Amino acid sequence: MVMKLLSSDVEFFAIRAQGPGGQNVNKTSCAVHLRFDVAASRLAPGIKARLLALADHRVSRDGVIVIKAQNSRSLTTNQAEALERLQTLVDAASAEPRLRRATQPSNSARKRRLHEKARRSLIKAARAAQGE
Repeated sequence: MVMKLLSSDVEFFAIRAQGPGGQNVNKTSCAVHLRFDVAASRLAPGIKARLLALADHRVSRDGVIVIKAQNSRSLTTNQAEALERLQTLVDAASAEPRLRRATQPSNSARKRRLHEKARRSLIKAARAAQGE
């Protein structure tokens, strides 16, 4: 189940954009910081846990996801882009990871491995005997 995030779930802060743009970039605040508090959100507990466990620089220690968008000169376009990036992050966290079942190697795989080990051992022994 994918949960659709609303713009009311997040906080937007207009900031000055970096990079080229001449005088306009110095006087307009069209870049956006999106802040999303995971703990206070209405997401399922499993999704919250997976979001907080992400090894991502956008997730702070306080459990707040901060996304910066500044590709466009339009504030509304940057807000939409930041919201889309957050939605992608939440969608990725909503997919439950498949549990890995421990399995045993087959008898033939064990035999192949041991045969290859013995063969490598003979090659190295012959190499050592040549050096003497």
